Amino acid sequence: MMGDSVKNKIISATLLRTPLAFVCNMALAYVAYWLCRLVFWAENYAAFPQFWSGNSLKDIFTGAWMFDTSAILYTNVLYAVVMLLPLHLKEHRWWQQVAKGLFVLVNSIAIIINLSDAVYFQYTGRRTTTTVFQEFSNEGNIGSIVGVELLRHWYLVVAGIALIVLLWKAYRLPSGILSLHAEGSRSSRRKHKVFTSKLQGLCYYLLHLILFVAYIPLTVIGMRGGATTAVRPITISNANQYVARPAEAAVILNTPFSLIRTVGKAKFITPAYFEDANEMGKIYTPIHRPQPDSTFVKKNVVVFILESFGREYIGALNETLEDGHYAGYTPFVDELCRESATFRWSFCNGRKSIDGMPSILSSIPMFVEPFVLTPASMNTFGGLAQELGKHGYETAFFHGAENGSMGFQAFARKTGFQKYFGRTEYNADPRFRGDEDFDGLWAIWDEPFMQFYCAQMSELKEPFMTALFSATSHHPYSVPEAYRDTFPEEGLVIHKCIRYTDHALRRFFEEARKQPWFRNTLFVLTSDHTNLSDHAFYQSDIGGFCSPIIFYDPSGTLFEPRMREGIAQHIDIMPSVLGLLRHDEPYLAFGCDLFHTPADSTWAVNYNNGIYQYVKHNRLLQFDGMQTRAVYALSDSLLEHNLLGTEPLQTQMEWELKAIIQQYMSRMNEDRLTPAGDNSDPMHHQP
Repeated sequence: MMGDSVKNKIISATLLRTPLAFVCNMALAYVAYWLCRLVFWAENYAAFPQFWSGNSLKDIFTGAWMFDTSAILYTNVLYAVVMLLPLHLKEHRWWQQVAKGLFVLVNSIAIIINLSDAVYFQYTGRRTTTTVFQEFSNEGNIGSIVGVELLRHWYLVVAGIALIVLLWKAYRLPSGILSLHAEGSRSSRRKHKVFTSKLQGLCYYLLHLILFVAYIPLTVIGMRGGATTAVRPITISNANQYVARPAEAAVILNTPFSLIRTVGKAKFITPAYFEDANEMGKIYTPIHRPQPDSTFVKKNVVVFILESFGREYIGALNETLEDGHYAGYTPFVDELCRESATFRWSFCNGRKSIDGMPSILSSIPMFVEPFVLTPASMNTFGGLAQELGKHGYETAFFHGAENGSMGFQAFARKTGFQKYFGRTEYNADPRFRGDEDFDGLWAIWDEPFMQFYCAQMSELKEPFMTALFSATSHHPYSVPEAYRDTFPEEGLVIHKCIRYTDHALRRFFEEARKQPWFRNTLFVLTSDHTNLSDHAFYQSDIGGFCSPIIFYDPSGTLFEPRMREGIAQHIDIMPSVLGLLRHDEPYLAFGCDLFHTPADSTWAVNYNNGIYQYVKHNRLLQFDGMQTRAVYALSDSLLEHNLLGTEPLQTQMEWELKAIIQQYMSRMNEDRLTPAGDNSDPMHHQP
C-alpha cells in the first residue's frame, strides 16, 4: 500500500507537472528569440552602431518582449493546445514526445527564419514580410542563391544548428509521475490508476480546464500586444516607438512576427497603366521642387487633428445646408473660419485615425490598406516635422491617451518628431491634475490637455512645429461631469462632444493669444476622419469623406482669409504649409500646394471599399482599378445621376487618377518615398 508521502507526490506531480513544463518550454522559446536577435544585431552591426547606447534598455526589452510574445504565441498555438488540453491522455510519454517534436519543429523554423533574415536585411534594410514571396515568385535560381549564401554565412548555419540542439536538449519533459509509471510492477501501476481515478480525477480536470480557459484570453492579449481599449493589434510599424532611428526597429522586431502580421494583408500591386515613367511623370509626380528664389519664412506651425470633427458639424462650412438655416455645433470654429483660409470642398483621405496621421503629417493617402498596417510603413519616408526639422525647428507631438496608443508615438518618431507628450507626460506635470482629468477609457479630456499643449509650446524654442491629436469626440461620446448640463444631449450622441471640443479650442486660443509666439504661428485645423451623420449628403460615398481644412494666420501676412473656390484634402496640408513657408528643398508629398495651385487644378482622392474616388473639375469619378464605374457632378449631392460615358472630362480624369495610383504603388513597392536619387520625375507636375 502506498504511503501518504508517495500519494502526495503523485497528486502534486500529476496536477502541476505538465503546466510547469509548458511554462519552462515557452520561456525557452523567448531565450531562442533573444539569441537570434543578438545574432541579427551582430551580423548587421554597421547598420546599428549606436543601438545599445542610443536607446533606453527599458524600451529595447519592452519592445522585444512585446513582439516576441506575439510571435511565440502565434507560432506555438497548437503546442499550447496539446500541452494544456484538459485530458489525462496527455500524461502518457508518447503524447509528450509528440509535443516535444512539435515544439522543436515550430521554433526551429522560427530560428531559421530569424537567422536567414540577418543576411537578407542587408539587401532590404527591414525585416522580411510576406512580400518576399511575391518578390521571388519569378526567380528560377533561388536555390543556387540560397546555397551560395549558406556557404558565405556558414557561421550562421552553425549558430542555427546550435540553437536547435539547445531547444532539443533543454526542452523539459513533465517529470515525476512518468518515472513512477515506468518503475514498479504491473500490480502497483494498476493500483495507481485506480487511486488516480478516485482521488485525482475531479481535481485534475477542474484545474486543467481552468488553466486552459484562462490561457485563451491571455493569448489573445499577447498576440494583440496589450489589453487596453487604446491598443489595436500591434504591427511592424509599432517598433519605431522603442528606438531612436527607424532602421533600428528591425532589431526590436522578429521575422516571424513580420511575416504573420502581413499574411492576408492586401499587398500593393503596381499596375501597368504607363510603361514609360517619364510619360507618367508628365501627368503626375509627387516630387515637389522649390522655386529658385525661395527664401524660407521661419513661422511656427501648429496642427490640430481633431478626433471625428467632421465638416458636417461646422456651421460656417455649411452655409447652404437646411436652406441656409443650419447653425452647426461649433460657434468658436465658426468665428475662426471667418479669419481663416477655407475651401469650398475639403476631404480626408481615409476613414480611420490611423489613416489621418500619414495623410495629414506625411502627405501619404490610404490606398487599399491603412499605410501604417502595411509593410511599406517600414520604408524610408518623412513628413512635415522632418522637413521643418531641417530648418532648425523643434518638433513635438501631443496625444492625451496612453503613450503608444494607436501607434501614434511610433509614427511620430518615424516621421521626425523629436518629442512626444502623452498621458504620461501630462500626469508628470505638477501644474495639472493628472489622472483626475482622465476620461476613464481613452485619454485626458480635451480642455485640460489643450491647456497643457499651450503651456508646453511656451517652453519650446522657436521656431517650432507641433501637432495635437484630440480624443474626447470619440465613442462612447461622453463629456466631463462638470459640462453635462452645459453640453446636454442633442441630435446625435456625438454633437455634445463636438460642442465640448469646440469649447476646448476656444479656451486654448484664449490662452495662446497671450503667448509671445502666437502671432508668428501658422495654425492648421482638421479632423482625422468623419463620424456620425444626420444629413443625406454627408452619408453619401463622397460626403462621408468631408473633413474641415482650415488655415489660420494671426499675423495676416501669409494669405487672404476667405473661402477659396478649390478642392482641399488631407495630403495637401503638408505641401501647403511648406509652400507658405517657402520651403527651399525638394520633398515628396502626394498632395498639392493649395496656395500656389489654381483652384481648377486642385483635386482629391480617396479609397472607398475597393473603389478609388477622384474629385476634380467639380466632378467625382469612381474607378475600380480597371475601369470607371461612375461619374457624378458634385452638384448632384446625393449621387443620383451617373454621367458615365457622357462626361467629356472622364478620359482625362481617368489618366490622371491612373498616374496617381501607379506612382503610389510603385513607390511603395520600391521604397521610393523620398526625392533622394529619384530621376524619374524631371519636373514637378500635379494633375
